Amino acid sequence: MTKVIYFLTALTLSICANAQSKYEQGMSKAMELWQQDKLDEASNLFERIAAAEKDNWLPDYYVGQIAVIKMWNQWETRDESQIKAQADKAQEYVNNIRTIDKDNLYAKQLEAQLLTLWVAHDGMKYGMKYSGKISKNYAEMKIAEPHNPIFILNKADWDMGAAAYFGGDTAAICNEMKRAIDLFATFKPETQFHPSYGLERAEKAYAECSKK
Repeated sequence: MTKVIYFLTALTLSICANAQSKYEQGMSKAMELWQQDKLDEASNLFERIAAAEKDNWLPDYYVGQIAVIKMWNQWETRDESQIKAQADKAQEYVNNIRTIDKDNLYAKQLEAQLLTLWVAHDGMKYGMKYSGKISKNYAEMKIAEPHNPIFILNKADWDMGAAAYFGGDTAAICNEMKRAIDLFATFKPETQFHPSYGLERAEKAYAECSKK
């Protein structure tokens, strides 16, 4: 009996290890495809992982993040129907994240990003509609995780855009970008697949800000 119990325990641990290994391998491969700018392939793989990992919001996040990137690419062409297609997909995965984790801060981040692109696309049409929601999301993110450099940078980017549109002093915003850079030096994401990007963007934004 002891041997049977040992065998079943070992088998269970082996199955769990293999399952985790498949997740890690899939996520690593999807990240690699993304870095190679193969957005469709990366998104498709993240979607398959999300379908298998129903209690894990991270693959849903990356599907949504890639949709936001593709939304930006469509924004440059000013094709509103294509922008909407990517925005709808991003919002779908924001909703998926919230189904898994109701108050997930990265869902707020994604939503703020996609709404920002609508404002950038047509400020007259979407500025009043979405600005309040964007500001609210960033404020809640910053309050919940005041030392998260990703959130600090995102909010500073939004604030800088608003300052450029409405006018105003940007010194405090530049300071926030510098703070984000400093915080990236010690930022430790929860796992290897949690969002950790933004340092390069923060350095570029701060360099541009410092020239003004």
